[in-house]
Amino acid sequence: MPNNDRLLVQILLLALLGSALWVLAPFFSALFWGAVLAFASWPLMPLLTRWLGGRTSLAAGILTAGWMFLVVIPLVWLGFNLSHHVRDAVNLVKDLQVQGLPAPPEWLGGVPLVGERLVGWWMTIDQQGAAVFASVKPYLGEVGNFLLARSAKIGGGMLELTLSLVLVFFFYRDGPALADLVRKGLHRLIGERADYYLHLIAGTVQRVVNGVIGTAAAQAVLALIGFWIAGVPGAILLGMLTFVFSLIPMGPPLVWIPATAWLAWKGEYGYAIFLGVWGTFIVSGVDNVLKPYLISRGGNLPLVVVLLGVFGGLLAFGFMGLFLGPTLLAVAYSLLSDWVKTDPTTPTVKIVEQR
Repeated sequence: MPNNDRLLVQILLLALLGSALWVLAPFFSALFWGAVLAFASWPLMPLLTRWLGGRTSLAAGILTAGWMFLVVIPLVWLGFNLSHHVRDAVNLVKDLQVQGLPAPPEWLGGVPLVGERLVGWWMTIDQQGAAVFASVKPYLGEVGNFLLARSAKIGGGMLELTLSLVLVFFFYRDGPALADLVRKGLHRLIGERADYYLHLIAGTVQRVVNGVIGTAAAQAVLALIGFWIAGVPGAILLGMLTFVFSLIPMGPPLVWIPATAWLAWKGEYGYAIFLGVWGTFIVSGVDNVLKPYLISRGGNLPLVVVLLGVFGGLLAFGFMGLFLGPTLLAVAYSLLSDWVKTDPTTPTVKIVEQR
C-alpha cells in the first residue's frame, strides 16, 4: 500500500509539472531570451551589486534599464528611418513608372561581344516598363497582404522582446537562487557530473553569444565604414541593418548588395566596385574568421560540433536555435565521449605508491 501511495504522489507531481509547463508554453521564447540576455551580461551584476552596497534589486533594475536603452531606443529610431526610406522607395517606383529607365550608361555598349545586346535589352525594358507595371498590378494586393502579415508578426516579436526585457530583471535578481535550484536538481539526477555539465552548458552558451554578437558588431562597424566611404545615404541605418542581418547566416549581403546596385544605378561605378569588393572580402569575409575563433576560444569541443549546432539549430528551432543547437550538441558530444571512455568490463586497479 505505501508503494501505491508513493506511485500516486509521483504521478500527481508529474501531472502538476506538465500543467505548469503548459501554462508557461506561450512564454518560452521570452523566458529563453531573458535568460540569454541576463547570462551574457551576468559579470556586470555582482560588480554593480558591490558598488551599490549589496542592493540586488537596484542593480538588477539599472541593468534592465540599460538593456532597454540599448535595444528599445535603436529599434524605435530604426522604425522611423525605415518608414522614411520606404516612402523614398515608393516615390522611386512611381518615377520609374512615369518616366521610365534613364539612358543606358556609355560603358554598357562597350562591353565586348554582348555590349549591343545589353543596350538593346535595356531599351526594351524601358519601352515595356508600363506594360510590366500593368502586368504586376493585380499582384500588388497580395504583396500588400503579405507585408501586412509580416508587419503583424514583427509587432508580435516586439511585444515578445519587451516581455523578455521585463523578465531579465527577475533573472538578474533571482539568478543565483535559480542556478542553485537547477544545480541541486541535476545532482539528484546524475550525481557528481552535474557541475561538469553545468559548466559545459554555460561555457558553450557564452562562447556562442560572444561569437555571434561579436561578429555581428564587427560586421556592422566594417559595413558602416564602407557605406561612409562610398557616400551611401542612410549609412547608420544600413549599419544597424547589417548588425541585425549578421545574426543569420549569409545575412550581410542582403544589405550591401542593394547598396552596391544603387551606386551603380546612380552611375557611381568606382564606388560601386569598391563597395562590392569591401562587402565580399571584408564585411562577409570577417564572418569566416572571427566567428569560428570566438566560438572555439577557451573550449575543448571540436569547432565543427559548435558550428553544426549553430546552423542546425537555426533550421530546427528558428532564431532560438542559435543558442539551443550548439548547447544540445555540446552536451550530447560530452555524454557520448564519457560513455566511450568508460569501459564497464575493465576492473578498477588501485596503484599503491612505493615508499
